[in-house]
Amino acid sequence: MKKITKNTYLDWYENMLFWRKFEDKLAQVYIKQKVRGFLHLYNGQEAVLAGALHAMDLDKDRMITAYRNHVQPIGMGVDPKKVMAELYGKATGTSQGLGGSMHIFSKEHRFYGGHGIVGGQIPLGAGLAFADRYHERDSVTLTYMGDGATRQGSLHETFNLAMLWKLPVVFCVENNGYAMGTSVARTANHTDIWKLGLGYEMPCKPVDGMKPEVVAKEMDEAIDRARRGDGPTFLEIRTYRYRGHSMSDAQHYRTKDEVKKKQEEDPISYVLHKIYEKKWASEEDIKKIDKRVKDKVSECEKFAEESDYPAKNVMYDSVYEQEDYPFLSHKL
Repeated sequence: MKKITKNTYLDWYENMLFWRKFEDKLAQVYIKQKVRGFLHLYNGQEAVLAGALHAMDLDKDRMITAYRNHVQPIGMGVDPKKVMAELYGKATGTSQGLGGSMHIFSKEHRFYGGHGIVGGQIPLGAGLAFADRYHERDSVTLTYMGDGATRQGSLHETFNLAMLWKLPVVFCVENNGYAMGTSVARTANHTDIWKLGLGYEMPCKPVDGMKPEVVAKEMDEAIDRARRGDGPTFLEIRTYRYRGHSMSDAQHYRTKDEVKKKQEEDPISYVLHKIYEKKWASEEDIKKIDKRVKDKVSECEKFAEESDYPAKNVMYDSVYEQEDYPFLSHKL
């Protein structure tokens, strides 16, 4: 694994803080109806992404996830201004404003969505890995899902084939405890989701998802296993989301005291404490980082606000039409 140094922690702090503030800004403009539709925020889960990125080779590895997908592409190298513009529905967005919050995508940076169908990305992630094996490419695909998606049959079908064909894929459950709004304990007779891998003899384990260095270590082992041709790993990364499932979630399934207690494990605060503890930065240094983050978020907002909406023909040009489609008659 790449060495974890002072600069690693400083980068983790700045990146995770930027992701948090970027989405805090999205929450603000959502209330103003500048961002429409659903909006699923990542607050509290940032260490999962930070640790994974440290273990990945961003020149060749891929990532695919569900609809909580705004900060992952930024971590993979996508311009955050384009991500925010996409949420605004602007022409300068990652998909010219046609994808929106749940469908951020960048082939250039090997980020393959952003999927609104629960569990829909699981077989697609294995498909990307199959393509890499078929073409003998030295790449690994990280396939993320929420705890709710593990109840989908597609997961089991995918696990079976991924193990059978020894695909270079790492399956990662971001278990934030409540799926859409129902606890793991109420949806299955087991709470250790990682044990689902045992039925397929797939290496699997739980991971502390609130500490980026822990995630990085486990991800590194899983990625290394996949890259050398030994097949997939299933990691249950235990994390916690501080906001609701989406902006419309009233969160009746948990108490404010529970959230407050979990915020004591905030990954950003954890990394900052480590930085101060090791004397890797002064308060003045941290203030400079905080200002850079604030300015960067403002740049993204300004870019999105000032960008134009796509022309109507862009929407129609993106829809496939076959005039002589069988069984349909224009005479009807």
